[in-house]
Amino acid sequence: MPRPVRSCAVAATAVCALLAACSASESEGDVDSPLLSTTQILLTSEAGAKLDVQENVRFQTGKPTGTTVVISPDIVKQTIVGIGSSFTESSAFVLAHLDAPARAEVMDKIFSEQGANFSLTRTPIGSTDFSVEGKYSYAEVPDDRALEHFSIAPDKDGFAQAEYPGISDESFDLLPMIKEAMAIKSQQGASELRIVASAWTAPPWMKDVEDWYVSGAPENDYQGTGGMLKPEYVQTYADYVVRYLDTYRNEGVDIWGLTPVNEPHGNSGNWESMHFTPETQNEFIKQNLGPALREGGFGDVNLLIYDQNRNDLEHWADVIFGDPETAEYVHGAAVHWYASTYKVYEDVLDRVHEKFPEFSVIHTEGTIDDLGKDAPGGIADPERFKETDWFDNDAFWWNENATDWAYTAEWAPNNEDHPIYIPVHRYARNIIVSLNHWMEGWIDWNVVLDKNGGPNHAGNYCGAPIMIDTETGEVYYTPIYYVLAQFSRTIRPGDKAVQADKNLVGLDDDALHASATINDDGLLSVQLLNTTKQPIRYSLQIGAQYAPVEIAANAVQTVRVQLAD
Repeated sequence: MPRPVRSCAVAATAVCALLAACSASESEGDVDSPLLSTTQILLTSEAGAKLDVQENVRFQTGKPTGTTVVISPDIVKQTIVGIGSSFTESSAFVLAHLDAPARAEVMDKIFSEQGANFSLTRTPIGSTDFSVEGKYSYAEVPDDRALEHFSIAPDKDGFAQAEYPGISDESFDLLPMIKEAMAIKSQQGASELRIVASAWTAPPWMKDVEDWYVSGAPENDYQGTGGMLKPEYVQTYADYVVRYLDTYRNEGVDIWGLTPVNEPHGNSGNWESMHFTPETQNEFIKQNLGPALREGGFGDVNLLIYDQNRNDLEHWADVIFGDPETAEYVHGAAVHWYASTYKVYEDVLDRVHEKFPEFSVIHTEGTIDDLGKDAPGGIADPERFKETDWFDNDAFWWNENATDWAYTAEWAPNNEDHPIYIPVHRYARNIIVSLNHWMEGWIDWNVVLDKNGGPNHAGNYCGAPIMIDTETGEVYYTPIYYVLAQFSRTIRPGDKAVQADKNLVGLDDDALHASATINDDGLLSVQLLNTTKQPIRYSLQIGAQYAPVEIAANAVQTVRVQLAD
């Protein structure tokens, strides 16, 4: 991944020639130079716009005044690998309640070109909190070092109507969901759906706690909540992961990326987990997993370290990226957003990129967590909301209503990182700012959940882009769906991030956010978030040209400009 340089690598000759002409026209007074115009402006807003097409605007030469967003297409940064959401057993279970035509419509809205067109996804290896019953693996027989009893049956056996009344399709499950997504892509000529796979834990018999998790221990007690691999089973776990990759490949599903484990710091023993320190994960990759992937024919799978909150990324990168013996097996790092409801930790991303520019960083999990949590002023406060007021209620998602895992009566007064927050802002801010600071891909958590934010065997209910009432069959596409769809449709794999700067006049720094990407055909896509309750007029400046644009109140806007034919 290159450092930012002034480069004509993207739509090379035409884009740079156009920018040079624009700059020359300003200094030479050449009024005949071609003026740009927008080719498409999309808007999703609190007022009800959902990927609505707005009127195009024309550029003019000169120096703008007031609030300005400056795009520099010749400062080319990282290559984008995709934007999308995740396959989980809970998502498959909810979709299994729909009849085939209704389910196909939802899946099309997620993966087709006419829908969100998600290109980067994630799937678990074994059970998670977002499993219907939880506590399952693919190697259930203790001390099965040869993995003779390995089976992915839990991913494809389906859900029996006798056990789960309301199920419409007993054969639908996690693996069939992935295959249906792949089929949609294939029918539309798309060659690839990138999938990142992560295990929440090894089978319990491989761990020192000999259980899925142990409640009550402090989060960073590595010997406590999730346990660590027993020394005699470290290689067995590496073989287990490789067997998963091989078995899925035999099912026609190639896994693009892999993390050694989800959230190696643990989750305080609330659901399936397993611990690594940076040092033990480094040794595991160097001595066990890296060689096993190569020997098993999976050396091309993109191995991503860490897979937890981005604020702690730098230490993990120092230890693992900084070890040349381990680094040869590693593609990059995976991060989550749960350290804060509004911080993006761009300073951490910048420092890691400055030290290790050849490694990727991909966001692999983020969600509106703890729906229904009993928190002061939160969604479960009877003075503010009914129990499920986030379902079929766009106002919840556009306003300061959500609380997260760290917002409690004890923590809230002194916990500035976790205030009540606006769900849409958390998504759009995180994606836009991350793209400005070297993030190559961004994955949401469960793509579909029921109206309560489940099922979740640990009671950890969360929001999802699509939420379904499994009793009535009502499908609710939340504002998060439309925001992610807007980003995914206009930021495609292979696009390059380019420099985006802002000069806000009379506005708070959080009022307006902007990022930009460009494709090989010279189509520039500028993403903007207005967090205020008022429209914002700004000038979009490219080279020596600018266009006056207005973004509606509380809205996400995409402005597209063709820089080259």
